[in-house]
Amino acid sequence: MTGHATHEVRPTLLDAKHAAPGEAAASIEEAAPTEVSRNRREAIHDLVTEAQTLLTGVELQYVFTGDGKNQVLRGRPVAFALWSETKQEWIVAHIELPRPPTKWNPNGKPLAFRTLTPGIEARHVKGTGAERLMFAFSRDGDPLKVYGRKFPVFDNTLIKRRQWSAVVQTANPIVYLPFTEDTFDPAFVRSGKEFLMTTARQAIAELRLAKVPSAAFRGELLADVIPPQVITTLAVIEQTDDKDYIQKRALAFNEVLSQYGLKREEAYRYSLSDANALGPMQFTNRKRNGTYAYVVRRCRGAKLDPVFESGATNLLNAMKATACLLDFNLAAMRVDIRRAYRANPEVLGIFPVAAYNGGSRNVTKLYRILTRMNVTLDALSRPGVQLTSASVACPCVWKAEGMDARPVRIPRYNNENRWYIEKYQSIVSLFESAAPKSAFAPPSAGVRE
Repeated sequence: MTGHATHEVRPTLLDAKHAAPGEAAASIEEAAPTEVSRNRREAIHDLVTEAQTLLTGVELQYVFTGDGKNQVLRGRPVAFALWSETKQEWIVAHIELPRPPTKWNPNGKPLAFRTLTPGIEARHVKGTGAERLMFAFSRDGDPLKVYGRKFPVFDNTLIKRRQWSAVVQTANPIVYLPFTEDTFDPAFVRSGKEFLMTTARQAIAELRLAKVPSAAFRGELLADVIPPQVITTLAVIEQTDDKDYIQKRALAFNEVLSQYGLKREEAYRYSLSDANALGPMQFTNRKRNGTYAYVVRRCRGAKLDPVFESGATNLLNAMKATACLLDFNLAAMRVDIRRAYRANPEVLGIFPVAAYNGGSRNVTKLYRILTRMNVTLDALSRPGVQLTSASVACPCVWKAEGMDARPVRIPRYNNENRWYIEKYQSIVSLFESAAPKSAFAPPSAGVRE
């Protein structure tokens, strides 16, 4: 299975007063670029580019304690490129994170850190790793905007050997900017959506050209079984935290899409979960024999990058691997699920998506739950609009009743997986609107028994 990129506590209830899933996608569509937005997008892009150039020549400030064999690297230094709107000038601020790294809980104690640049006031906002670490800064009451950050990645083998000089000498400094409100713009949301769909279509096109067969549907090509919008949806929800989603709904998706629009192939390249799942699609490599290695072995025709670190962090390659994995997951499911999926892949996509997040056991549990809820596979529907007078606390699936659909709350079986399904249903229609009709062509071959 894949891992999850975020580190927040999972929510247990969706307030019924929040917008319906369909409205989440609709609000993203409303983020059309205006002339002002285009100008702002260009200004942000220029500032981010300037910050990257500035940080390239910045030396990180490593501090050692002790002498001789007792010498130890005190912390992990991080440099931030800050822009003062009032003075129209750049400032570089140096922060030192604790080492060994501490686990940070947003509801727990504040993260301990050192500010190494005099005159700078810093406040930790979120995260601790290469992908999500972010601070807020000011100087003499003047708020400073973050447009760049330089973060060192250490060799864990050298750390275990306590070879601190070698740790610093071999450190890989990454110039990478996590999401900030200062870099958010509706135009990036729109371009992020287009970029993801273009990349997913390219992944499917390459699989079609290679004539990779489907493992789930005999006689069919993999490219005709997995729609690009399902892959694209996973690229978004793998990077959308459940807590952010419950609090922000559409905005949580927008923030992720904005990152893809601003940083393109670099977005979420360094995303690493507690389970050591890596990259935009969050593949694992436990003992070099995880999910990614399994897909590389099984899906030979796709000619995936055999090296985990480069393959999992390359969006196009990872999307091809995702298509293979979704197909393998489908092949392991019951015949009735596969039949229903082939007839209605967008709606029945909840099953391969559930497997992508939590493995085959969660597919079995979801199927049993639906049976107990008296929701048949052919009754599953696209999300509709909840009536205030009869609101249901979600995560939910939607059951067709005549021309309408009503939400049915998913009972507990795996909290993360339930919210994964909820997020999938909330955003997949956004990408479906950009997909060709042929992506949902009816089955042309039999389902393997």
